[in-house]
Amino acid sequence: MAPSRLDALEMLVAEQQRTIEDLSEVMARQQREIGQLKRRLEASDDRIAGLESGLPAPGNDKPPHW
Repeated sequence: MAPSRLDALEMLVAEQQRTIEDLSEVMARQQREIGQLKRRLEASDDRIAGLESGLPAPGNDKPPHW
């Protein structure tokens, strides 16, 4: 027996709801990953700034080959 038009629409809606839920889960996971990556980047920036602060200031001396 062929599904009625209403049955076909209900199946389509159910499939779309699953797709939306899947996409929502992917988006939530990506948001968490972005947050983690931002924190890692900030930590790296802080480490670089700390290393740079211990370096002597660059001078205006010409390189030896000049």
